[in-house]
Amino acid sequence: MKDAALAERCRALRLILSDVDGVMTDGTVLLLPDGREARSFHIRDGLGIVLAHAAGLRTGLLSGRSSEVVARRAAELGMAVVRQGMRDKAAGLHEILAAERLAAREVAYVGDDLNDLPVMNEVGLTAAPADAPLEVRTRAFMVLQAPGGRGCLREFVEAILRARGDWDRVVASVGAAVP
Repeated sequence: MKDAALAERCRALRLILSDVDGVMTDGTVLLLPDGREARSFHIRDGLGIVLAHAAGLRTGLLSGRSSEVVARRAAELGMAVVRQGMRDKAAGLHEILAAERLAAREVAYVGDDLNDLPVMNEVGLTAAPADAPLEVRTRAFMVLQAPGGRGCLREFVEAILRARGDWDRVVASVGAAVP
């Protein structure tokens, strides 16, 4: 039953959104002596974004914090939607829906903490990393096996592409290109 529900939700998707800290990173923010920040991104998540694009899906970020390093990573990956500094993530989602002319059911979102719940309550497909708090894991349609910063976004993208029947074609088309 859940496989059929996943496939149905995935067919409607046009945009995959992700939180950053705790999803694309392990949540650690290094504050450097010169005032800059550093974060560590998992390379498999980057290839997951490439695979999503090859399947015709758009990707984006919805983050409560702002960071030059995040903007740089999003640009490297060709992510079309980048909203940072969104303390009210539901308002950020509504901005995205209006700007992209999407219905909430056409959006998938992976979030890892309590401030992600308003978005997770609205979109068509949701996921949480394995190490998300209980409240987030219980509200997510999917709980991923990987923790935040360890490839959970890739796992989410792969599940979506497999459910849509796009996986084999997309993998064959991408080759070894890794941003």
